[in-house]
Amino acid sequence: MVTININSILKFLASIFLAIAGLIYAKTLLVPIVIGGVLATLFLPMSRRLERHRVSKFFAALLCILTLVCIIVFLGYLLGWQITELANDLGLIKEKALAIAADMQHFIFNHFGITLTEQTQIIKDQQDSVAWLIQYIAGSLASFITAFLLTLIYVFLLLFYRGHIKQFILQLSPESQRPEVEQLVMSAANVSQQYLLGLSKMIACLWILYSIGFSILGLKNAVFFAILCGFLEIVPFIGNITGTAITVLAAATQGADLGLMAGIIVTYAGVQLTQAWILGPLILGPQVSLNPLFTIVALVVGEMVWGIPGIILAIPLAAIFKIICDHITPLKPFGFLIGEIKTNREPPKVIKNFKNWVK
Repeated sequence: MVTININSILKFLASIFLAIAGLIYAKTLLVPIVIGGVLATLFLPMSRRLERHRVSKFFAALLCILTLVCIIVFLGYLLGWQITELANDLGLIKEKALAIAADMQHFIFNHFGITLTEQTQIIKDQQDSVAWLIQYIAGSLASFITAFLLTLIYVFLLLFYRGHIKQFILQLSPESQRPEVEQLVMSAANVSQQYLLGLSKMIACLWILYSIGFSILGLKNAVFFAILCGFLEIVPFIGNITGTAITVLAAATQGADLGLMAGIIVTYAGVQLTQAWILGPLILGPQVSLNPLFTIVALVVGEMVWGIPGIILAIPLAAIFKIICDHITPLKPFGFLIGEIKTNREPPKVIKNFKNWVK
């Protein structure tokens, strides 16, 4: 006869809710530290390589920070250049937007009976809300800059004190279990590193594929929209659909015909097929493979707890959690639950040959 310990289940659920409440309450403190920790794992091989060439740990960590800043500056310059190109068509976009707005006003009048004067008054009444929105954006920008600087400091300190932190974790465990704990720490760091490196390579490949597809279609500012769609790949399932929807809407605003918009959707489908069958298995690998159900759950929980940073961190943290579960016997069922389902399905022969050629 199967027995269920209700008290144990209630304690488990209470622990989960208390943990989530603590994460929400300590968001300001924890988000920069966690982002810094994830980025530190990305630059860990670089820091170790520099130290092997007799560069001091301090200057190795400093060079890693300078490299990170240079990458961010380059990406910012690339986006700024594309936004400048997009601004050249601002007059045409504004004209199309005004025409669409006029059509919407007539649609509202014909179907809902709200006159143009009443619609204009409603828009005027929202001016205070727009002013509040501008103030909110300005405050958010200041908070973002502060969090960004804190994250850079945390990346530097975590790289510099990584050995000290590792020894602290080992001292928390019994001496007989320290080799296994050390292996767990290394595995967690490696899976985070693998995810970030794989994601960076994935985004770069998507930039190339989308740029080629959009350029062949003749889409204006094709590189900008390719960069946008590639960046949004940070959010699985939702990001790529959002990027494609924005691209289609922008093309419609620029006066694109149905053929071009259909071409954008076909390009999106082709790129996603390439990503699912070829890029994903080759670049990301099986260690960070989570099944779609718990990938979405991780994204929802991440957004609920930490907002946009939570969405970005959800997948690497879930992958680290899976590694931890796989190394702790009582938690192995949870690692199995959130992991990718292994099947014997073979990909098409053409795709298999192409993957072997890429390798």
